[in-house]
Parts: sequence; structure tokens; C-alpha cells
Amino acid sequence: MEFLRSSGVLVHPTSFPSPYGIGDLGEGCYKFIDFLDRAGQTLWQVLPLGPTSFGDSPYQSFSSFAGNILLISPEVLIKKGLLSEDIRYSIPSDFSDTSISYGEVIKYKTGLYKKAFENFKNLEDKEIKAKFKKFCDDNKSWLDDYALFVSLKDYFIDKRKNEYESQEFKDFCKKTEGRVNSDLQKDYYYGAVWSTWGDDLVKRKPSELKKWEDKLSDNVLYYKFLQFEFFEQWFEAKKYANDKGISIIGDIPIFVAYDSADVWANPKNYYMDSDGFPTVVAGVPPDYFSATGQLWGNPLYNWSVHKSNGYKWWISRIESVLSMVDIIRIDHFRGFESFWEVPFGEETAINGKWVKGPNVSLFNAIKKKLGNLPIIAEDLGIITDEVRDLRDNLGFPGMKVLQFAFDESKNNEHLPHNYDKNCVAYTGTHDNDTAVGWYTNASESEKDKARRYMNVSGDDIAWNLIRLAMSSTAVFSIFPLQDIMGLGDFARMNTPSVAEGNWQWRYTDDMLKNEYAEGLLYFTELFARKTSDEDIED
Repeated sequence: MEFLRSSGVLVHPTSFPSPYGIGDLGEGCYKFIDFLDRAGQTLWQVLPLGPTSFGDSPYQSFSSFAGNILLISPEVLIKKGLLSEDIRYSIPSDFSDTSISYGEVIKYKTGLYKKAFENFKNLEDKEIKAKFKKFCDDNKSWLDDYALFVSLKDYFIDKRKNEYESQEFKDFCKKTEGRVNSDLQKDYYYGAVWSTWGDDLVKRKPSELKKWEDKLSDNVLYYKFLQFEFFEQWFEAKKYANDKGISIIGDIPIFVAYDSADVWANPKNYYMDSDGFPTVVAGVPPDYFSATGQLWGNPLYNWSVHKSNGYKWWISRIESVLSMVDIIRIDHFRGFESFWEVPFGEETAINGKWVKGPNVSLFNAIKKKLGNLPIIAEDLGIITDEVRDLRDNLGFPGMKVLQFAFDESKNNEHLPHNYDKNCVAYTGTHDNDTAVGWYTNASESEKDKARRYMNVSGDDIAWNLIRLAMSSTAVFSIFPLQDIMGLGDFARMNTPSVAEGNWQWRYTDDMLKNEYAEGLLYFTELFARKTSDEDIED
């Protein structure tokens, strides 16, 4: 699919201003969209929108189809009559405006959501109730499993929180001895990973599922209500953006989380044993940066099963995401050509091997069903000619990151003079430091090359890089909001391989200055990235 020359901003909704401890789909979201409009930006890139699990990473989700309920705006619930205005007086005074304390936010917002749910059940508005029923019916293929999955997790976490070394726990440890280390056994059991629920639930015995659906029926309905509210609010925000000519770039990880409704409901789609554990998991091999590689731990797809049913699950996944966004960035695209397979139970990724992926057949099947695919391929890391060929044969733009550009190599593919048109130029991604943070910590040789390449002093490095990305031949140029604001490393969104302190950055209303919009608009017009009606007609 051919894209029009454009530019935009990367920021996740959790970063928006909001008094409720985390960014949401309320006023802060709409103010940001207005900012994009004033700045002449036609792209808004977000991170994955699914419900986050322990660790709060958008890339480890309880479902590939559900939405993140923490993004539900209490202010919108007030406007709908589902919450009282009095809740504004209950907001904890220690909530930060510039960071997220997930544990405290989850505890507080859960209380609000429970109140909203009770009020929803008591509504006499037949139109809203009919709308909710239609949502549940339309999304039954994933919603029933997801709502039961998270309800079961709630039940077992609550049941086990005051237990210590119960017989059930000892039995689980004995069952998993040699496959799961002792620390992970505790994490699995007390975190109520689905493989700890007992054989009948693990193997989804129909009578057992029915028993728990009945027992937890109110909680199941509660989670369906929250999904209904999330999608109501998301689609309102998306329409507002689209009406202003702004397209949303979504993001999906190639692999799903082990502790997810996806794996529990469809174990045959993955390499799993009869006890509900993966036989092999995902990772990346050892390299210059890590002698032991990276052990991600996600279950790996059984691609022969997917191929045998025409890639039905993947078609549903892409179709679902494309209903929420306009363009999809697929993380770890190289895994479709070949992926690093590690036996389950390994402590590192050293003993893995490369295994061929589905290659072009997957995308041909999706394209046949859905038409042209507006996809960006995240092609960073260990990229071979075979991966490049797959990307280019499909016509997907890859990614260039300016922070990677300034080593000693003249042939560095991240240097703009080496770009072709079909790529996306970033100053940095969610996994990078901010531009200012990168420059501050870069080697002297990198700094020198960056200054000479751009003919600048380096005093305004973030905007120097923004200008460079804008001026490049790349069809899209995208900048994290932190770079537009010229923020240092304290505003970094994520540090890979560091477990804590990630996904927490937020900004306040006064930080979204009009001078930034003016600067972006100036470069956007100067470098012909502002799409006009004439461009579309041509």
C-alpha cells in the first residue's frame, strides 16, 4: 500500500494529562488531537492498546483483542451519568501529574469502575442496554473468553493472597519441577497464571467452564461492560482525529503473552504441552550487546496449524486492530521470516535456534480477505537479506531511527542519505532514550558526527533531529512527544531489559506549548509533508 508523504507524533494515551493518575481518553486526548491539527500533523502513533499485565508493558497483554480499561475516562463516565461529580473530590492527593503509579491507579480506578458498573446495571435506558448487547454479540468470538479469563484471575489471586505454601501450591510445584524455577513457580501461582487453575479449567472442560461462568457471572458482565466503555470512548476519539485528517498508527507485538486469553482459549495455535505449558518460547540470540541473548518467554505459534485453517486467527487479529486504527506497526517483523526458538525452561536464550516463519503466505491470506494492508514493518535488530526481501516484496515501509545513524559507517542505513522513499524516519522510538538523553550520553565521536552531518552546534539537538527527519525522503517522519518538548532522559518511556520504572511518563497541559505546534507546522510545510485535498485527488 502506497502512503502519502506525512509526519506525526508518537505518544501513548497513558501520557495524557488527567487528574486520575494516568492519561485517558478524556479531555487530555482531545487537546492533544487539537495540537496535532494546529501543528499540521496527520499521524498519531500509539503503543499497543490492549490490557496490560504485570509489569505494565503494552507489549505484554492479557488479550490481543481487548482494550486497556485504564484508558477509560472517569470524566466521560460522569457525562454519561454513570458516575457522580463527587468522585472528583476522592482523587488521591499523591497522584503525580508527570508519572504513573500503576498499583495505586489500578486500585483507585477499579473502585470507580465498580460504581459505574452498578449504576449501569440500574439504568432504565433501553437504547444503551441494546447497544451493550449488540457489542457483546458482535465481539462474542473473543469477549466471552477474555471476560471469563480475567474474572478467573481475579478469583484465584484473591483466594491465594492470604495462603502460604498451601497443598495446592505444593502440588503445582511438584508438577512443574524441572520446567519452572522456584521463583517463577511463585509468580505463576500467586499471579494466577491460567496453567495454575487446575486441569479441568486448563483443558477447558465445557462443564467446568459453564460452572465458573455461572459462579462469576457478575464479574464476567463487569469486564464486558468495561470493554464496551473502552471501545465507546476509543472510537469517539478516533472519529475526532479522523475528522481532522489525522490517521492513527497502532502497534501490535508479533507474539502474544503466555498468560493471556489468546493462549488459554486457543492452545492449539501454539506449541504447548498437555499441562498448559509452552514447549518452546521466543527470544533473540546472543549478540554484541548481550552474551546470553534475550529470553522473552512468549509461546511460539504453531504455524502449520495456522496455515491449515487459512490463518483464521491472524486475519481476525489484523481485522480487529484495523477497526481501531488506520495503520499498523508490527513489532519484530523479522519473526515472520524466521524466529529464535528456545526450549521452555532455559534460563537464557543461548540454546535457541532459528526456525522459518510463515513468510509471504500469511500476508497473502490476510490481504485476500482484507485487501491492501496499511502496515509498517519494525525491522530493527538482526535483519537479513531474506527479511528485507519479505518486507520489500510486501511493499511495507521499514523503520529508520536517527539515534542509530551516527556511528563510523558511511553506509549506515539510518543515515538519511541512504534512505529510499518507502520507510519511516524516527528521531527515536519508545525503546530509545529521548533525543536529548541520547545526545547527552552519546560518545564524543557520535556527537561530532551528528553535529557535522547536520551542520549544527548541538545546542538544540532534539529539533535538529526533527528537522533532519522531516527533510528526509522517508514517506513518514515521526517524533516522540518528548523530543518535541526537548526533554532529557528522565522522560524516557522504556528501557529494554530493565524491569521497573517503565511506561510511566506523563506531561501536563502547560507543557504542550503552541510554539511547538508552530515549529512543527513550519517544517511540515517547508518539507511538503502537509497533505492537502489536491494531493489526495491526484
